[in-house]
Amino acid sequence: MSELSGEWKAVLEPEFKKPYYRDLYNFVKKEYATHIIYPPSDKLFEALHLTPLSKIKVVILGQDPYHNENQAHGLSFSVPT
Repeated sequence: MSELSGEWKAVLEPEFKKPYYRDLYNFVKKEYATHIIYPPSDKLFEALHLTPLSKIKVVILGQDPYHNENQAHGLSFSVPT
């Protein structure tokens, strides 16, 4: 799975060290290894890579996942061109 840096890492790193997150990380890593999962693991945090925390004004969460290859790329309501 992709690594975070900068502002996002500073804010989320304490959460990543908690036991529940380690369990979640291991579960998701296993799922990626044994199933087809979207988005690809290198795009899991794509929105955070593209948007500095200091620029966030609003967060929109989508509920309908993309379920086919070449659709999901880590951004809600978006498909790669």
